[in-house]
Amino acid sequence: MKSHARAVVIGGGVVGVSTLYHLAKKGWSDSVLIERKELTSGSTWHAAGLLPLFNMSYSVGQIHKYSVKFYQELQEETGMNVGFSKVSNIRLARTKDRWDEYMYYAGIAETIGVKVNILTPEQVKEIWPLCETEGLLGAIQHPDDGYIQPADLTQALAKGARDRGATIYRNTTVTAIEQQPDGLWKITTDKGEITAEHVISCTGNFARKTGEMVGINIPVIPVEHQYIVTEPHPAILERKAQGLPEMGVLRESDSAWYMREENGGLLLGPYEHGAPVCYVDGPSDESEYELFQEELDRLMPHIETAMVRVPAFGEVGIKKVYNGAIAYTPDGNPIIGPAPGLKNFWLNEGHSFGITAAGGAGWQLAEWIVDGESTLDMMGADPRRFGPYATEGYLIAKNEEAYANVFTMHYPDEERAAARPLKTTPVYDRLKKMGAVFGSVYGWERANWFAPEGYEIPKEELGVGADVLTSHNYAEPTEDGRVVEKWSFRRSNYFEHVGNEVKNVSENVGVLDMSAFAKMEVSGVGARAWLESIFANAIPKKRGRIALCHMLTKHGGVRAEFTVYEWAPNRFYLVSAGAYEAHDHDYLRKLAPTDGSVKLQHITQKMGVLVLAGPKSRQVLQKLTRTSLANKDFPWLSGKEIAVGVASAHALRVNFVGELGWELHHPIEMQNYIFDQLMEAGAEFGIKPFGIRAMLSMSVEKSYRLIPREMSIEYNAYESALDRFIKLDKEFLGKEGLLAYKEKGLRWNFATLVLEGVKDVDARGSEAIYNEAGELVGRATNGTYGWRVGKSIALAMLKPDYAAIGTKVKIKILGDIYDATVVGESPFDPDNAALRA
Repeated sequence: MKSHARAVVIGGGVVGVSTLYHLAKKGWSDSVLIERKELTSGSTWHAAGLLPLFNMSYSVGQIHKYSVKFYQELQEETGMNVGFSKVSNIRLARTKDRWDEYMYYAGIAETIGVKVNILTPEQVKEIWPLCETEGLLGAIQHPDDGYIQPADLTQALAKGARDRGATIYRNTTVTAIEQQPDGLWKITTDKGEITAEHVISCTGNFARKTGEMVGINIPVIPVEHQYIVTEPHPAILERKAQGLPEMGVLRESDSAWYMREENGGLLLGPYEHGAPVCYVDGPSDESEYELFQEELDRLMPHIETAMVRVPAFGEVGIKKVYNGAIAYTPDGNPIIGPAPGLKNFWLNEGHSFGITAAGGAGWQLAEWIVDGESTLDMMGADPRRFGPYATEGYLIAKNEEAYANVFTMHYPDEERAAARPLKTTPVYDRLKKMGAVFGSVYGWERANWFAPEGYEIPKEELGVGADVLTSHNYAEPTEDGRVVEKWSFRRSNYFEHVGNEVKNVSENVGVLDMSAFAKMEVSGVGARAWLESIFANAIPKKRGRIALCHMLTKHGGVRAEFTVYEWAPNRFYLVSAGAYEAHDHDYLRKLAPTDGSVKLQHITQKMGVLVLAGPKSRQVLQKLTRTSLANKDFPWLSGKEIAVGVASAHALRVNFVGELGWELHHPIEMQNYIFDQLMEAGAEFGIKPFGIRAMLSMSVEKSYRLIPREMSIEYNAYESALDRFIKLDKEFLGKEGLLAYKEKGLRWNFATLVLEGVKDVDARGSEAIYNEAGELVGRATNGTYGWRVGKSIALAMLKPDYAAIGTKVKIKILGDIYDATVVGESPFDPDNAALRA
């Protein structure tokens, strides 16, 4: 065994070998892969080999797209047949909601360059003559995908890697991984030791064991997945004899299964409720090519619907049932990127669609490792989207839920119920009694909106018709059995209630719990200088002033956004999005100086945040404090520590809704007292709570950007129109790349659109935008109905020629085309008169 390598990949499944291949392709020919048994002996060997391009995640969709193209190129490069059968993939729709989902996905596909065909039931029958089409509304087809032979693909990747100079050690077990004082990693195996600058964990079912070796929790636990292979069917054999094309991969999404031809028979892969996690403590040391006992009883509802849709499936016997482990994460997306808290340790784990994702995941991780940055926005797959709350019990509950929901409709407003409530703020019970309908972010419960007292959706309005085997289309009932929220791709039942919340905030005053914000204190004699060096905006020189600051990539893309407030001499309070706490704080820690001049303290759980907003917010708060809240004494974008009754809070005059107001950042143990005081003081002014959906509606009316929507590593900060937050008179991370990119010419411009003719649907993000000639010129990044302006609004990234105010464009929402016009930023109150009031 070599004594040193530039990078060591641990794990010889398709994901690990792809990672090795792409590192070698990037020029790191001295990379090494270590596999405990034989290549593919984990989950790769028993995978069905499907290559579905369909994915609702922008990041993962791009990864899948790359893989399907790359595997064909790999075959030409290596001369090895990877067994790619480009037979297409057909997804059937039996309900209106399912069709809306497909139309929403078609927008994502179009904006990332994936071809999707729309099929009628008659066209489905032509392609799949053994399929009964009764009850179908239609289907979508990916003509460029199909399935592949996983073992052949892996061996081709291995040959390609070796041909580029990489080394593979089989039958070699890693027993320890330790980082040395010089930063190098020492990997101990049963065949010797090797040091490396970088380690990449691609250990699949062993992920948690690998994590234990380096002291981290990798949020991956496998789930059992079964599929059935039948004996040959005469009709399929006859088609082959006639030289007819293979019928392709058929997906009955509403019954949660896929089916394709396999050696003259059929292969059925159901995703059932009740599939258990496995290998919670990791496989045994002897595990190799391992399967579990089949459990056909769990599959019977799916088998029965398969026999109805494809009667031929019930006409032949079962040849083999495979029940093997597939790695899962709580949201079903993979874990690709840097391990939190560790330098040069990388994760490529949790691949529930590992064959499809392997090529793209290896590509992006190699870009990230070698060049210091991925080329795609990988936020949807970043390991740091989960935090310490993702414990073993949490993973068991959420991963089983994720598996059961593979084929359910992924509504944009869906909130899954497993492992909830987990993290609650003190006011949770108060808000619940006031009708709060909660969502979850980073484990925190947050009020999305408030249902009126006694509100209930009539039972006859629920359900999704024929969608009997996949999840229902409504939120979990309340404790007394009422269903108060129905999910949809269109405006749903909560639409008018969110509007009422906006109305009250804009006319009176509202209160919102935003305690889920990520919070960090940065202190020390070097704190100011360090923050100046990492953020594009200047740190306010006067204590008490507030700045919105962005951390950029080396190319000038936007990595993170922070509100910065100096709340005591050399003590800075940094607030960022709650969903990205682990991500943002990991970057801060890794960038922090090691000479003791800067100290970082994570204080998210110590500080609660209540947002008080609306034209009467000053009157409410002034009743509770002696501090003058007059404009001259307490201007916009400033903060002070104030008394709130007998409690205290840092009152920051900022918010995300564009109204007069304050964020009250307070010791979490004082939250209930402060909330009660606000509600009592605000009673005469019409105070009411409001939720996240009202906040987001108001934020879109103000053209406020979000990560990773309008701000992303893929968009230069100037493309995101952040000019006023960039101070070129100082040095900061990414400055050189930012200016070099701008010099070449911007590819995109941030824009705000007002839509015309909309009745029951608004943009959600990822919708395609066209010019008058029908050419694709951009994509929506966010959208909603603006209650204060009375218009449907979309935020977008457009090609520069189409971003000027007044430009007419077209936007496709759920398959329908609407006219839209580019307007100036902040359709509501563009002069910020309300904020400055």
